[in-house]
Amino acid sequence: METLEQRVAREVGPEGIAAMVAAFYAKVRVDELIGPMYPDEDWEGAEERLRDFLKFRLLGDPTYTFKRGHPRLRMRHAGFSIGEAERDRWVALMSSAMLETEVPEEVRVMLDAFFLQVADFMRNE
Repeated sequence: METLEQRVAREVGPEGIAAMVAAFYAKVRVDELIGPMYPDEDWEGAEERLRDFLKFRLLGDPTYTFKRGHPRLRMRHAGFSIGEAERDRWVALMSSAMLETEVPEEVRVMLDAFFLQVADFMRNE
């Protein structure tokens, strides 16, 4: 049985991750709940960091760690108020981005579970 990482590498790849993250941030920019968490001057940086993180975590690409070191996700997000509503919106926008970029259904199901776990880990309220 293939792992999430193997499926993503085979069926999505780095280009698919980049497209998914771009679609996600297009949605976040206009979202009234989580959009305001992002500084206006750092949209490109936020997109690059998430893209690099997902390529690191799902494809084994070391770019993220070369640039930023250990992910330390909770520490990096501690300054933001993240409750259930923010978690749920983040997951919903990511799910929508996966549909938009035509991530295969079986991979979407696996990634939905992964994204929910990561987003829930970020909760601090």
